[in-house]
Amino acid sequence: MEGSDRHTGAGYSAGQLAKALFTAAAHEDAATRERAGERVRRWAAVLGGTLSGRLTVGSRTPVADLPAWVTPEVVRGGFATGTPAAGGPLTRHEAELAARAGVRPERKALFAHHLTEEGLAGLGELLDGGAYRVEFPEEAALPVVAWLLRAGDREGALEVLEAVSPYAGLLRFAPAPADAPPPDPEVMWRETAGEARDGVSGCEPNARVETMREALTVWNPFADELLALWLDTAEDGRVGARTDGEWRDRAAALLARYRELAAAHTRCAKHRKPKENLAILRSALEETVAGRALTPRAAGLLQRAVDSMVARRGRPGEERHAALRARQAAEASIPAHHLLARVVVARLADLPPDHGIRDVEAVLAPAREGEAPGVPAGTPIPPSIARVVRRAYAGTAEELIEAGVVPSAEVLATLVPRIAAAATAAPYADDALRSLMAANYLAFRRRRSLLLLNLEHQVRLDELPWVRAAARHRAADAGSRDDAHAALRRLGELALDAFPGTLPPNPFVRELAALSEEAGERLPWVEELAADIFMGTFSGKFPAAAKIAGELLRGGLYERYYGIDYAAVAAVPDVRRGAGRGAATSAEFDRMCGSTGSWGRPAENGVVIENAQILTTHNLATLVLRAGARPAAGWRELALRAFATAVTLTGRVRGNPRPLSTIKDAAYAWRHMIFFLSLPGAGDPLDFADELDRRLAAVPAPTRARLTPAVAGLRHVAAGGEFAPDGTAGEARRLRGWTTTRHWMAAAP
Repeated sequence: MEGSDRHTGAGYSAGQLAKALFTAAAHEDAATRERAGERVRRWAAVLGGTLSGRLTVGSRTPVADLPAWVTPEVVRGGFATGTPAAGGPLTRHEAELAARAGVRPERKALFAHHLTEEGLAGLGELLDGGAYRVEFPEEAALPVVAWLLRAGDREGALEVLEAVSPYAGLLRFAPAPADAPPPDPEVMWRETAGEARDGVSGCEPNARVETMREALTVWNPFADELLALWLDTAEDGRVGARTDGEWRDRAAALLARYRELAAAHTRCAKHRKPKENLAILRSALEETVAGRALTPRAAGLLQRAVDSMVARRGRPGEERHAALRARQAAEASIPAHHLLARVVVARLADLPPDHGIRDVEAVLAPAREGEAPGVPAGTPIPPSIARVVRRAYAGTAEELIEAGVVPSAEVLATLVPRIAAAATAAPYADDALRSLMAANYLAFRRRRSLLLLNLEHQVRLDELPWVRAAARHRAADAGSRDDAHAALRRLGELALDAFPGTLPPNPFVRELAALSEEAGERLPWVEELAADIFMGTFSGKFPAAAKIAGELLRGGLYERYYGIDYAAVAAVPDVRRGAGRGAATSAEFDRMCGSTGSWGRPAENGVVIENAQILTTHNLATLVLRAGARPAAGWRELALRAFATAVTLTGRVRGNPRPLSTIKDAAYAWRHMIFFLSLPGAGDPLDFADELDRRLAAVPAPTRARLTPAVAGLRHVAAGGEFAPDGTAGEARRLRGWTTTRHWMAAAP
């Protein structure tokens, strides 16, 4: 993340702290107040550290007394709080280990214990069994030391210890045991079985559902009895015409039971509302049993209530009435969701809580006999509970996408590190070290990005001392490089096939970069930059990526649609990273993007950033030309899917008080469509424009009105035309996302 001085002062932190304080004090929800209280702690630490000088915002080493490899606690915006993520009080596991080992319950004492013969043996058992959990990369340091020592690499072990021992009293350098070893690296999940269990266990009785159940099982049958009692008094359709002592006794008994029911069943209040039929029948009964004659108004209300009840449902005991009550009784007999949740919670308790669920259908099978009180065998698990469990489905990335568990490219980006972890750990010949380095990679990828200035780069995996020492034991060869390239291609195809209209998120781009390095290819993968903290210049990988795009797209539809001169891009001198801080940049490329070399207003920055995205295709050309991505769907189909995304997003513009973000995303999807349409095998773009017109005919008029000029612009360029400098050609328009004036899509009716 690159930044400017506008977000590095104490003012931003103070503003965030004030928001958190207000929420912590005033929000009506206790859980929200508690979360806000934690934010208060973190932002107070950021503000205090910034004012005291202990924190340097924008630096790779933001905490004065900690090296870059220490995982920092990071809050929104990339600000470090000054607290190391792997620090804090002793965990329960550490306290238990200290008690077993007979050492002081302090981190420094535990560190020393791990280096004893007994401690190294314990680490070795963890390594060989594989049942451990690396939450932060630091927790892999001492297991690496243990492995290096038993491999005879004393020098490597001492190198790691020299780097980490100054922080022995501060950080956790060993992992906690897990319930089971990790599954096949190909298997991944969005949530764990433990998280699914927590989500389902929070299912409480639904007040509305329980109120309806009470109405169906208690008050409807009671209303039927009241109705039947009054019908017994009818002559020539007029109720209350004849009563006797036996009827009065039945009426008094029914009123007594009403009082018992009202005291025991308090959810449903309809029987107490004077205008409800049940209340009218009961009120008239009370008057009659008390020996008081009904007033003309009360008698009229009674007659109307009886007539309407009979007309709506029939007389109690008649076929129509009995069928209705049978249906309602069946509905009421369905066990409440919170009872079925207990069934699922019990099933989930038998699964490893740190892993996903491979056989979701077994967890969601209908209830079995005796699984929970009040739940008959064969009762299906309701969809609301099933949705929570399905989020923990464990499978390959392809299986999760097909199952609908991965709804967005952002979610996919959280899963694919497992693919990259397996590829980057593959060169380690030893099984135990390979598993450890894969776990270390995944923990490292969970590290949150810092706000950085001067085009500084985030800490890299090989900067971790234990990774450097272990790397000497890699057996990298052509086969492992081929495997990494295959994983790179697979990731590209996954993203393009599943989300062809979405910009690859930055975490996904980082995995592409890691895999290409593993494959021996330093490819220029570019991140999405934030317009509000852009400093007006691009690092050298941006012009390098634009040159790859030019190789693929020069002379084609994409170049002509966006008015690019890829020949001029190819002539930009190569830029290499400098030896000092930051990254070398290309002033010539900056000018091509419309930058003056310094930051401006967010809208101005956004236009410049979008120009760079257009020139580079934001990694699409690199995926196709260098990674060799060839999605199964084919380019024309991907173009149609990208168009569908643009349609969906455009439909959200009308009535949107803040439409620019939505327009921007729609323009990104449109750009992807133009890119796919420019590749060999995508077909004739004029025919494609005709297809878009046919599809637009089926969408709501406001959406059609916004996209028709864009389709006309595609047709105009496909037929050999060009846009004017302002991106127009008569009624036709070039669709872009950022603008410093009012966007034409926002101005449409």
